Amino acid sequence: MKTLYIECNMGAAGDMLMAALSELLPDPEAFIARMNALGLPGVRFERQKTEKCGIIGTHIAVTVNGEDEHSHDVAGTGNRNGGHGHSHDHGQHHGHLHDDTEAHNPQLYEHVHEHEHEYHHHHASLHDICAIIEALDLPEAVKADSKAVYGRIAEAESKVHGRPVDHIHFHEVGTLDAVADVVGVCALMHEIAPEQVLVSPVHVGSGQVRCAHGVLPVPAPATALLLEGVPVYGGAIRGELCTPTGAALLVHFASDFGDMPAMTLEAVGYGMGTKDFPWANCVRALLGQTREAPDSAVELRCNLDDMTGEAIGYAAQCLRQAGALDVWTQAIQMKKDRPGTLLCCLCPPEREGEFASLMLKHTTTIGVRCQKLRRYTLKREAVTLDTPYGPVRAKRSHGFGVDRVKPEFDDLAEIAERQGLLPGDIKF
Repeated sequence: MKTLYIECNMGAAGDMLMAALSELLPDPEAFIARMNALGLPGVRFERQKTEKCGIIGTHIAVTVNGEDEHSHDVAGTGNRNGGHGHSHDHGQHHGHLHDDTEAHNPQLYEHVHEHEHEYHHHHASLHDICAIIEALDLPEAVKADSKAVYGRIAEAESKVHGRPVDHIHFHEVGTLDAVADVVGVCALMHEIAPEQVLVSPVHVGSGQVRCAHGVLPVPAPATALLLEGVPVYGGAIRGELCTPTGAALLVHFASDFGDMPAMTLEAVGYGMGTKDFPWANCVRALLGQTREAPDSAVELRCNLDDMTGEAIGYAAQCLRQAGALDVWTQAIQMKKDRPGTLLCCLCPPEREGEFASLMLKHTTTIGVRCQKLRRYTLKREAVTLDTPYGPVRAKRSHGFGVDRVKPEFDDLAEIAERQGLLPGDIKF
């Protein structure tokens, strides 16, 4: 399975993620050329080789009208690193969203064209940002991912400030260089096309950061909301290591968070931050192949010799409705030569107790046996086939070198009835 593992030992920011992922491409300079041709007004991408702790990696500098994204103070905070006051200095103007009551500005994109030199002072709504993204020459999937990432940030800021999403205005995340970082990462994910994205526990830093709203703890409130359910940790480094933009990108694309799996490496990329620390200030991206491993399940079973067929059928129905992976019965011979029924239920290991209780509740048994199993399963998805008979629903099963599609029998039966055929005679 094509697997991308993102190592966040020094947190994550949009520019660092973009730089790391760009190193996985056969021709990173061609990617930079494509980004420069997007049409973001005044925005220029430049790939730079950088060394941190003896490791050579990439920093992607984003300039607007020739000015580096680090050179501006944001929202009057006096910080040259995006208005946060964070020591990591990722070069992102992504911090907290500005929640104010300014009039909605649907003409932001045109306004940016006319006044590009003032881009750091715009307060843009989510609608405005989405309009900028929609105007770019990008695949629809990349646009959708980019807008979804900004939607995550807006939702987090909405909860932090207790305001509706449409009242949230971006003054730091909404600048053109941050849009460039988000779009760049989404475009790279589309190009690399991993089957799964795994991410390490995220180092968030420690201490406090200064933003437009004052001094806040690390991780900043919006970042903390975005990282709910994600394994994170602090450390000796004082400052913000994971930015809201970095958190939103990780959460949007990650299939899971945890340790790096056993994988055959094909490429490794290093995306460098701008500040120097005793530890290499980088995000590392590792691309390779992982073997598909078996998962586990628990089989529960009980012997029944004093229940009617209707009652056993009802018990099986209750187990299926509760979400059992499978339920089946088998005829058995019990003591005193009485015919009986073996009721079996397959369930996830974490729900073993729940399904054992259901079997005890809905049957006459006084005991349920449990056995943990390892199993290999194909991934399944619903697809629609275009056939000479019209659309036909089907299930695609793939994995372990297998890829097959099986039409739904109900659809075949309906076609057979219309065409005067047998379901088995339908070929396409």
